[in-house]
Amino acid sequence: MSGTAPLAGPLVERLHRLLATSGRRVLGIAGAPGAGKSTLAAQVAAELGDRCVVVPMDGFHLAQTELERIGRADRKGAPDTFDADGYVALLRRLRAPRPGHVVYAPEYRRDLRNPVAGAVAVPAEVPLVVTEGNYLLLDGHGFAPVAGLLDEAWFVAPDDDVRLARLVARHERFGKPPAAARAWSTGPDAANARLVAPTAVRADVVVGPDLLA
Repeated sequence: MSGTAPLAGPLVERLHRLLATSGRRVLGIAGAPGAGKSTLAAQVAAELGDRCVVVPMDGFHLAQTELERIGRADRKGAPDTFDADGYVALLRRLRAPRPGHVVYAPEYRRDLRNPVAGAVAVPAEVPLVVTEGNYLLLDGHGFAPVAGLLDEAWFVAPDDDVRLARLVARHERFGKPPAAARAWSTGPDAANARLVAPTAVRADVVVGPDLLA
């Protein structure tokens, strides 16, 4: 985490208030595609070290072969391209850690275009789980229970032109030609961003440009 910018002061304060009580806590970081959710989660992890584990929602992407089988590969990233029930079940396990036990979570590998099971270890003694993803505050598509499983929710809202540029660059980095990267960013990703935007009202705090590194 040495290259991670420090977390903004007001967010550090919220974080430590969250951890002031005993037991496992779950912090959710939501936002549109390309908003910087994983970057913010990495900042939280850098601030807390071994007191925190990041468990991304993206680990519950349906496999590429399954998306192709059911005809949804052309809009991968939409709510119905995830195993929402599996994600909810994992959050419930994470909220009630068993002493001495490790819960294993999946992670999404962009280079493989597929999730990898058992990639993230969450020991019982870790006090904070940070989970990040587009649909944490969505009241539909199987994600409705998620908000109630979070102790606090942050919604990441950068300037939209910054978000779009970041999204296009990410698609290019993982193999899309420039024109295809922009088409996906302004097509399927934009549709998902419009779906996610109204969920900001359910967050405890909106993390705007003034709080983003």
